[in-house]
Amino acid sequence: MSSPVEDVTRPAGDEPFLVVDDLTVKFPTHDGIVHAVSGLSYSVEMGKTLGIVGESGSGKSVSSMAVVGLHDAKRTEISGSIRVGGTEIIGLSETRMRRLRGNEVAMIFQDALAALHPFYRVGAQLAEGYLAHHPDATKREAHDKGVAMLDRVGIPQPDQRARDFPHQFSGGMRQRAMIAMALVNDPRLLFADEPTTALDVTVQAQILDLLQDLQRDFGSAIVFITHDLGVIAEMADDVLVMYGGRAVEVGTCRAVLSRPQMPYTWGLLESIPEAQTDPTLPLLPIPGTPPSLLHPPTGCPFHPRCRFTGEVPGDLCERELPDLIPGIEGGEHLRRCHLRNAHEVLSNAAAKKSKVGRHGPS
Repeated sequence: MSSPVEDVTRPAGDEPFLVVDDLTVKFPTHDGIVHAVSGLSYSVEMGKTLGIVGESGSGKSVSSMAVVGLHDAKRTEISGSIRVGGTEIIGLSETRMRRLRGNEVAMIFQDALAALHPFYRVGAQLAEGYLAHHPDATKREAHDKGVAMLDRVGIPQPDQRARDFPHQFSGGMRQRAMIAMALVNDPRLLFADEPTTALDVTVQAQILDLLQDLQRDFGSAIVFITHDLGVIAEMADDVLVMYGGRAVEVGTCRAVLSRPQMPYTWGLLESIPEAQTDPTLPLLPIPGTPPSLLHPPTGCPFHPRCRFTGEVPGDLCERELPDLIPGIEGGEHLRRCHLRNAHEVLSNAAAKKSKVGRHGPS
């Protein structure tokens, strides 16, 4: 007899394990339709990490929850294609989606205290997740598996701490317990949604090291969602920058962070404090606020906040949405911008700032 997920995940040749193609997510509301994600495409291979960055409201978490199947189908309009292991997720029945979720695809949520049930012991919650996908296992086997995972993620005295409730764990330990819960069934694809939020830098470094160790052990693909470009530089192989529900720059981590070719990406990098600069100099935040997804701007979604629209002839930025096209290096480094000489323009702007102690893209 086939395993519970054997009919759900069938790899399709050399296709990456996760392929998102032209994904659109909309939320009908009384005030109108919220265009949370529009035309998003990306892929992730086994053993690789994709970092998704952008301001709050850019569509990072919404797109990831669509892959995990956590949106209410009655209140959400989802179109496009999401293939996991060669199987189309959009339109998949809830029964088959439950077989997939937690087994082949798992998610680490950013607020562990809210994600863990306050009335159940941590060990019981891990055991429940294991039993849901291993119905032939005994309760003792499920308990032992949960304890083993708590030990694997570095929680001391795991057998004793498995009997504790979530509020008895520190913030770092709760995050480790969330990671253990996500990995208890050895998923092949893991979404980490701001897993180090509200943790101090020491605990954050421990969590990042843990995820990298676990990825080496399990060979899983990871989609890492964060605001922190420093974390992305350490964790990701590739980077997807989102703004206004769209991908605005895509490429390898090295290419995107060292040679950004979209003004929004450049703005994110310029707003980060640098150790070698004069501490009395002010940070350079991106002016304005993120766009309303109820009434998204016409043309380039970033144009109301972009300082380089004057470099583009006419009102092209206001009228026409730019395509996601290859940047100056070509290949897989893509940018959504009307600036023909984007790298040159951004480099010149960076050079001017370097004269007063700030360093832009190389």
